[in-house]
Amino acid sequence: MKIVVCVKQVPATTAEKRYTADLRLDRAASESVINPLDEYAIEQALRLQEAGAVETVVYLSMGPESAAEALRRALAMGGEEAYQVTDDALAGADQWATARVLAAALGKLAPDVALMGMSSDDARGSLVPGAVAAIRGLPLLSYAAELMLTGSTARIRRLTASGFDVLEAPLPVVASVTDQVGEPRYASLKGIMAARRKSLETWNLADLGLSAHDVHGAALTRVVEVRPPETKAPTERVENLGPAEAASRIADWLAARKLI
Repeated sequence: MKIVVCVKQVPATTAEKRYTADLRLDRAASESVINPLDEYAIEQALRLQEAGAVETVVYLSMGPESAAEALRRALAMGGEEAYQVTDDALAGADQWATARVLAAALGKLAPDVALMGMSSDDARGSLVPGAVAAIRGLPLLSYAAELMLTGSTARIRRLTASGFDVLEAPLPVVASVTDQVGEPRYASLKGIMAARRKSLETWNLADLGLSAHDVHGAALTRVVEVRPPETKAPTERVENLGPAEAASRIADWLAARKLI
């Protein structure tokens, strides 16, 4: 059984985000890391491998040549090989175009499970897993707190407000996991050294049977404006009042903002 974990390189969470003149995120302006939520997908895949449920863990990433560093970091945690899709025509691809490319690459790799983090730290759209599943015509098991594989079936536990839902589907599937699967492991020195010897193959769009038109024709969104988040209003405190007066003050505040 084979799992392919989709990995994205993103700017460090605390880094200042800058944009180019054409409103694209300037990824060269800040430190890049593996998308933190993808690390949970890596951890889940490696745990399944250690439990004997999976024979092979493979990594897949779409991005510029520098994204190979994220794949090497993933390989240092574990797994056997990695594939990178990089092409100048991919610059500025939105989530739909990204899903089209990943779906084509997954078609070549033919995994039993295509596993992803619940979202990327730079976009927070959470749309790619569902879009890939739709393009591939496969079941989607999303927002898993745990992924289990038994025979030809994948099963997940999904945290809800009242407990857990258990969902299952026949393999192959697309799945996404949350940060509830368990803390990702650190790469050991031995793992870092071993990662240098593991296979990392690079593909372009032609290798996937795609063209620039296929990618940009799949795009459904465009960026029209970039601005920093609005400054939060100062905190208002209700204190030194009796219970009735305090409750009335809070109710008036909520009503003025049409929250009640």
